Amino acid sequence: MESGDVAWLLTSAALVMLMTPGLGLFYGGMVRRKNVLSMISLCFLALAIVSIQWIIIGYTLSFGSDVNGIIGNLEHLGLKNLKMIDYAFVAFQLMFAAITLAIITSAMAERVKLSAFIVFGILWTTFVYDPLAHWVWGNGWLAKLGALDFAGGTVVHISSGFSALALAFLIGKRMGFGEYSMEPHNIPMTLLGTALLWFGWFGFNAGSALAANKIACNAFIVTNTAAAAGALAWMFASWIKGKPGSLGIASGAVAGLVAITPAAGYVDPLSSIVIGAVAGVLCYSAMLFRVKKGIDESLDAWAVHGMGGFWGAIATGIFASINAKGLLLGNVHQFVVQIIGAVSAVAYAFVVTLIIAKIVDATIGLRVSEDEEYVGLDISQHGEVAYS
Repeated sequence: MESGDVAWLLTSAALVMLMTPGLGLFYGGMVRRKNVLSMISLCFLALAIVSIQWIIIGYTLSFGSDVNGIIGNLEHLGLKNLKMIDYAFVAFQLMFAAITLAIITSAMAERVKLSAFIVFGILWTTFVYDPLAHWVWGNGWLAKLGALDFAGGTVVHISSGFSALALAFLIGKRMGFGEYSMEPHNIPMTLLGTALLWFGWFGFNAGSALAANKIACNAFIVTNTAAAAGALAWMFASWIKGKPGSLGIASGAVAGLVAITPAAGYVDPLSSIVIGAVAGVLCYSAMLFRVKKGIDESLDAWAVHGMGGFWGAIATGIFASINAKGLLLGNVHQFVVQIIGAVSAVAYAFVVTLIIAKIVDATIGLRVSEDEEYVGLDISQHGEVAYS
């Protein structure tokens, strides 16, 4: 790699790293004040867990030589057989894995034991994220089929969003959910988290060009454009039903960012407006559906990341026009392949997450006790309070 490309990749890795604590603030502002430290800590912990797992076994399972299209071999166990220059790519991909685990904490908010999250996090990253990363980016079966996922719509967002939905079904609702108000305790904190996510996403998407080149420039501009379109679309959709809340604007921006992620290196700026706008309306509708059905997927990882990622994967197969051709340019095959990839990721992530969660629940238990949930996880799990 050229020195300029290495510099850009390392910078992008640092930008993506910032997204994980940013997500902690995004989530932390939306829970009750007795759980805010717990929520932020889970995101920091996700970064710590994956940072070790990735070095020991995660990278080689994801990017080792292909084994039957399913998983990588162990040639890079402990980063063996790699040059130091390769560590730039290792670090960049590590940050992707870390934030993917952090996104799932949406379904664990205010009711899951810290010890259970640690065990679940190691197992989930190893048996869900790593295989999916190999399928798409490590020359696995979806890559051989021709599936496009520029920066993680399938690997990161579909996997985390639908895994969160599976966890929500298994763990169950928070005490009092639907019976009394559980309003966000600090929306400005969530807005700050949104700003950090938006900022870090430039490294997430533009960095996925793996070079400081024209594709990175395109990914940068379409990322910002889709985020803006998503924010406006969610705002106007919610305005029809009442007031245009700031939380909706923030959620819409994230929805737009999610949806453009798989397409960022393949679509032009005008297409990104459509992708982001559809994501804003679609994810808002998914959120309303979740509420109507009484599903306590607390912070809407499924509605925003799961559904936004699913739409983004399909949209890539529709609008691709840079280094690939989508449905609008007559390539029906690419459109079909995108559907296969998205549906496969949904099924795999949902089912395997259920299995892992059931094992953890049967051994050490997932949920805190009713008393611990009542006093809040900040005190019961960490012995601290956010506000004195």
